Amino acid sequence: MSTVVRRPVAFVAAIVLFVEAVGIVLINGILATVVKNQDMSLAGMDPAVMSNGTWAMGGAFGLYLLLCGLLLLLAGIRDRAPGRIARIVLIVCAVVHGVLGALTVGLVGWTAFGCLMVVLGLIVLTLVAYGTRSDEPADDAGASAPAPV
Repeated sequence: MSTVVRRPVAFVAAIVLFVEAVGIVLINGILATVVKNQDMSLAGMDPAVMSNGTWAMGGAFGLYLLLCGLLLLLAGIRDRAPGRIARIVLIVCAVVHGVLGALTVGLVGWTAFGCLMVVLGLIVLTLVAYGTRSDEPADDAGASAPAPV
């Protein structure tokens, strides 16, 4: 895939993940507020603990999405493939989007599923686009053999 395509895809994926991070934190904030205002316990658990746990989960997942967006942004700016650890982080992010997409179909609906699959597609397309570099020489067995005597 050419540089003309892979850099914009990396930038768009980064922007989408940044927006998704803000959305996740907002949704978890709303859920935490509702749980705190209901003042009901679930199996004897304190509502304040559930509210604080929801805030913590939203913040942690939001930071994770920001990290993934930053990794994609750096890949687009440098026009180089992410490193080994960055690729693992992005692959985990793609898997999480796939699993959440499968769960979302039944719980939320097809629109949310479609949005998650678009994000999944952008992450995977970026990883595949930066998978092999076109400017690196191909590993050809015939090219490295010594010349006949």
